[in-house]
Amino acid sequence: MTDRAPVAAKLRVMDFNLRYGEFQALKSVSVEIPERQITALIGPSGCGKSTLLRSLNRMNDMIPGVRVDGRIAIDNDDVYGTNTDIERLRRRIGMVFQRPNPFPLSVFENVAYGPRLHGKPSRAALLATVEDGLRGVGLWELLKDRLDDHALALPAEQQQRLCIARALATRPEVLLMDEPCSALDPIATRRIEALMRELVGLYTIVIVTHNMQQAQRVSSHAGFMLLGELVEFGLTEQVFGASRDQRTADYVAGRFG
Repeated sequence: MTDRAPVAAKLRVMDFNLRYGEFQALKSVSVEIPERQITALIGPSGCGKSTLLRSLNRMNDMIPGVRVDGRIAIDNDDVYGTNTDIERLRRRIGMVFQRPNPFPLSVFENVAYGPRLHGKPSRAALLATVEDGLRGVGLWELLKDRLDDHALALPAEQQQRLCIARALATRPEVLLMDEPCSALDPIATRRIEALMRELVGLYTIVIVTHNMQQAQRVSSHAGFMLLGELVEFGLTEQVFGASRDQRTADYVAGRFG
């Protein structure tokens, strides 16, 4: 196994529990997510991996009856602290969802939406932000003359890239991606994976995926979840090739799930 230098943690999850009413979806989860790396959360459907992902920027707050205890921190800032500015938190920790969900607006207005929401930038500043965002996801040359086109008219892969550009326009530190390729064909999936590898030099990326090959291709670290527990976390090559827990070994070998 390849030796790697230790990487500083960007996110720390400490003895974190989450309940939907009487159902406990996350059970005493503790993990340190490394900075400017791609971390993959894997596990069968209903294991809690998307719930954990959404907990990192408090997206679960929107669900009635949710209760949490324990702690999550970005750097040294308490995500669930009583004085936490949730709007600022979600600028720091952006999210891309399972299916492309561009707003029913133009290409330009999709990328400009976040900066407009969080301030009153000039038109010149917005143009620069939109160009930077589209360049960052490899869409600028394709769309620079089509900024007024309706975003929903784009192919699915371009829509997902546009959603990533929209998330990056608020200059987050962390990018959460919940099954970002599940609605895409294999060619588009490879392009989005290549984009992830390009972005990781600037951002901490956490993805949820059911695709074991994808987790191995793109991530440096992986966590296996089962029934709300984080069973195992480590370097991806170790989790897949030398699992410490038999449940992990059985899952990555395809014996269940």
